[in-house]
Amino acid sequence: MIKSLKTAAIGLLLAASPQVCAQSDEETGALEVANAMVQAWNDLDVNRIAELFAEDGVLHSVMIDPIQGREMLRTHIGAVLNGATRLELTLKNVAVNGNVVFLERVDDFNIGDLHGAVPVVGVLVIKDGHVQEWREYYDRAQLLGQMGIREIDSPALEKH
Repeated sequence: MIKSLKTAAIGLLLAASPQVCAQSDEETGALEVANAMVQAWNDLDVNRIAELFAEDGVLHSVMIDPIQGREMLRTHIGAVLNGATRLELTLKNVAVNGNVVFLERVDDFNIGDLHGAVPVVGVLVIKDGHVQEWREYYDRAQLLGQMGIREIDSPALEKH
C-alpha cells in the first residue's frame, strides 16, 4: 500500500512529464530534486537553480569545461539566462536509477527577439537532496545557432 502511494505521488509530481515509477525512497527523493530543478529553470529562477546544486556541485555541458561550486554556477547560469524571457524544458522521457535521474527533453526558449529549441539529455546525480553533478548532452552548434550566437561570441557558454 505504501509503495503504491509513493508511486502515485511521483506520478502527480511529474504529471506534466512522462510516467515515472520510483522503486525506493532514494529514487523518490532524486525525482523530487530533479522536478524542482526543471521547475526552477522553467521559472528562470537563477537563485533557486543554484541552491538546488550541492555547495561543490558540478554542471558539465560536455562540449565545454565543467563548472563547479554553487557560486560559480550561480554566475554562469545568470549569464546564460541573461535576456531570456521564456524557457520551457519539455520532458520526453524520464528514468531514475537509484540517485541518478535521466531527463530526455527539448529546451524551448526565447532570448530577446530570438526563439529556439534544442533536444537535450541531462543526467543528474542527486546526493543529500541536492544536485551533485549534472551532465548535459546536446548539439552545441545547434544551440548556439538557435540563439543567434556565433561560437566566438559566446562568453557565457565558455569556461569561467
